[in-house]
Parts: sequence; C-alpha cells; structure tokens
Amino acid sequence: MAIPGIAASAYAATARLGTPGAELSKTIGDIAGGKPGDFGAMLRDAVQDIAAAGHKADANSHALANGKANIVDVVTAVAETETAIASLVSVRDKVIQAYEEIMRMTI
Repeated sequence: MAIPGIAASAYAATARLGTPGAELSKTIGDIAGGKPGDFGAMLRDAVQDIAAAGHKADANSHALANGKANIVDVVTAVAETETAIASLVSVRDKVIQAYEEIMRMTI
C-alpha cells in the first residue's frame, strides 16, 4: 500500500512534466546534458533513478532482516519504489497509446 503523501508528490512531479515553464526546461536541459529535448537521455536517467530506488529498498530490507534498520524506513523506501514503478508504467502505457494512435492515422 502506497503512502498518500508519496503518491501525491509522484503525481505532482509527473504533472509538472506536461506544464511548459522555465523550471521544466531547465530540468530537462540538465538531465539531457544540456541538450533540451533529448527524450532518450531523460528516459534513461528516470529508469536509472528507479533502479537506484529499488536497490535502496532492497538494502533496507536486508538491513531490517539483520536487525539493523527501522521498519518505517523500509516501508517508506518500498512505497517510494512502488510509486515510481507505477508512474513509469503509466508513462510507458501513454507512449504506447500515442504510438498506436499515430500508426492508425491515414496519410
């Protein structure tokens, strides 16, 4: 079960992706290595961030099994990873839907 605050911040972050503005263009430019519009680099960085969150959740789980971690930290890390993966899957579904719609267009 995802914590509502984590889900709200994840949805707010994805909502900012669709809003044109100075903050967004700066973020995309920074992610893409200074080249605005480099979607591949942005996507690669997002996947790497999600993988890092998964590794953090795994490390916290192992630490909890060894009695060296707090249960709240483990649950928070797992919930953050779960929300990030759900957001990534949602974006993937939208990209596939857009591709299929483009393929149905007549020329």
